[in-house]
Amino acid sequence: MAPKLKRFTARQIIKVITSAGFSLSRQSGSHMIFYNNKGVRITVPNHASKILHPKIVKNILRDAEIDEENL
Repeated sequence: MAPKLKRFTARQIIKVITSAGFSLSRQSGSHMIFYNNKGVRITVPNHASKILHPKIVKNILRDAEIDEENL
């Protein structure tokens, strides 16, 4: 059985992906769109300080090519 993924807020995920080389391109409502120099796009739902659903966090980390163990 896979270990549980740590819970993250949007602010925490934004810190992780910006340290991985992503920068904010634009914002559409409550969704922030980030790009890196390879052109990979990541959308982060920014709903105040609510905890993001683990599936959303997992998808963001997969798209950013960040290992869950390194968090």
